[in-house]
Amino acid sequence: MSETPQRADYRHFQPITTRWHDNDIYGHVNNVTYYSFFDSTVNSYLIEQGGLDIHDGEVVGFVVSSSCDYFASIAYPDLIEVGLRVGKLGNSSVQYELAVFKAGEEEACAAGRFVHVFVDRASNQPVPIPASLRAALELLVL
Repeated sequence: MSETPQRADYRHFQPITTRWHDNDIYGHVNNVTYYSFFDSTVNSYLIEQGGLDIHDGEVVGFVVSSSCDYFASIAYPDLIEVGLRVGKLGNSSVQYELAVFKAGEEEACAAGRFVHVFVDRASNQPVPIPASLRAALELLVL
């Protein structure tokens, strides 16, 4: 990434409270924890806005690709907000673009992306994104 993403670049925000065990031995949130922030943000949005049924739904999303770039540290007890947008919306897949912001700050501390492929729960075969999920995701397209 060439420039630090800005808050205005994102369509939806999920507040998250860092936890004591998120810090590593160096005193900042460990890099793998950012992926948990991303996953929680996307799935909260899909459940609340798109009606995704993670327990009994016929369709589930599998993460098939992910990455993250880091610009500044965060640490417990920072309050953060994860920005979410959709970079690409396909027939059965979606690329999410996310950024971690300290509450109230304009520049991201980290930015990442991941790709979900939606599959039939029983067969694990790709399926078209269900209409309710697609409608929710279209609201996040740049």
